[in-house]
Order: sequence, then C-alpha cells, then structure tokens
Amino acid sequence: MNITINDELRSFVDPLTPIEYAALERSLLAEGCRDALVLWGDVLIDGHNRYEICRKHGIDFRTVQNDKFTSLEDVMLWMIDNHLARRSVSDFQRGVLALRKKEIHAARVVDKPAAEDGDKNDPAPDASPPWNTREDIARAARVSSNTISQIERIQKAATPQLREAVRQGTISINAAANVAQLPEAVQIAAVAGGRKELQQAARQVREQKAASRPRKETPEGEPVDEKAALRAEVAALKDRVATLLTENEVLKQRLAAHGGQDA
Repeated sequence: MNITINDELRSFVDPLTPIEYAALERSLLAEGCRDALVLWGDVLIDGHNRYEICRKHGIDFRTVQNDKFTSLEDVMLWMIDNHLARRSVSDFQRGVLALRKKEIHAARVVDKPAAEDGDKNDPAPDASPPWNTREDIARAARVSSNTISQIERIQKAATPQLREAVRQGTISINAAANVAQLPEAVQIAAVAGGRKELQQAARQVREQKAASRPRKETPEGEPVDEKAALRAEVAALKDRVATLLTENEVLKQRLAAHGGQDA
C-alpha cells in the first residue's frame, strides 16, 4: 500500500512525549491497531504515530478514505478540528491550532475572487464567526482571550526552545509570554537553566513592568508613600542586576564553547 506523508500536514500533529509514545507502542503491540488510519487519496491525514509504530513492528492496520475534501486547506481545517476536540490537547496547543485555523480562513477570504454578479451583500464563506475576533478564537480554543493574546506573543517573539518548553509544560503560558520579551540569548539561557531559571526570568520581567509603570499622583497635601517608591526602585535595580547576570552567564557559555572549539 502506498501511503504518503505530507510534511505540512504532519506539522499539525505535535510529537508525543517519550512516555506517551511508549504507552502507545505497548498498546499497539498488545492489542494491534484497532482504529483505522484515515487517508485522503494516498495522503495520511490521521494516525501518523500509529502508522510509524505499525511499520516499525510490522503490525497490520486498516485504512479508510475520506474523499469529501476539495483542497489541502480543507484537510488542514479537518485535522485542526479533530485536535481541538481532544481532551488531551493542552491549552497552549489548542490556542496555537485555533490561531492557525484563523490564518487559513483569513487567507481564503483574501484569495476568494469577487463574485461575478457583483453582489456585495453576499458574505464571503469563511468570514463569519467564530474566526473574526480574538474572543471568538478564544471560545473555540476553550481558553480566555487574554490567553490567546499571550499565545500570539509567544508565537511571534519566543525562541524555538522557549516554545518547546511551553508545549512540554515546563513553563506556563503566562510566564512564557513574559520571558518572550527578553533577548533571544537570555531566553535560550533561561530554558537551559530549567524550570526555576524560567520562573525567575518571568518574575524579573513582571517586576520590571511594575517598576516602570507611572506612579499615581497623590492629592495635594497628602504624604507621598516613600517606602513604596523605594521598594519599586529596589525591584528595578534587582531586575537590572539579574538581567546582567543572566547575560554574563550567556557570554561565559559562548566563551567556553569557542574555547572548546579552539582546543
């Protein structure tokens, strides 16, 4: 049987963790492949991990055809909906999938040629909810609109290492959105340092934001809260020192790496 793996479609399926992969492998070896793989023509669209393990161990499997799609985008949307419906998918994964679905719909609206009859009252098919506002996207992903904003920030500014740390649950979405505002070298160093280092980096960003907020003017005649002002200044200085220490550690790692190469 000729089965084709489309890399773009494969990217919609997050890789299993070693524990998840081992559990699926044990199940397939013990019980066989009970669920059929889904194909679109000869392209595999559901069951990538099962297919890989079945080929590895020579396990028999069945296939079924889904021929209702007219384009690769239709397949992508179907795959996204499948993953969004699964309980095992994390909030971060659901948010990423919902944003990808929004991009596909938006591209379709842009690419859709104008109606030949010129009827402006005829709405474009993919422009309707739930894909026209951040709130609708959040509802589809079953997260808050603030979480969607944070995921967008992570997708745009986070290094691949930081995005992988979020996907694996090493750092929360909220904390990762803060760390993503740091320079790339600092992000990479924080991920390399593990969970505590990531939490510290996120805390530094939060403290820096708090210290940089404009102070509220006190009514005339009321005493200024000098202790609060001093605490804010101390927090800002601590943040600056911590950032410099992190950057210094990154430079040390680079020097060590170059030293190893020259040896």
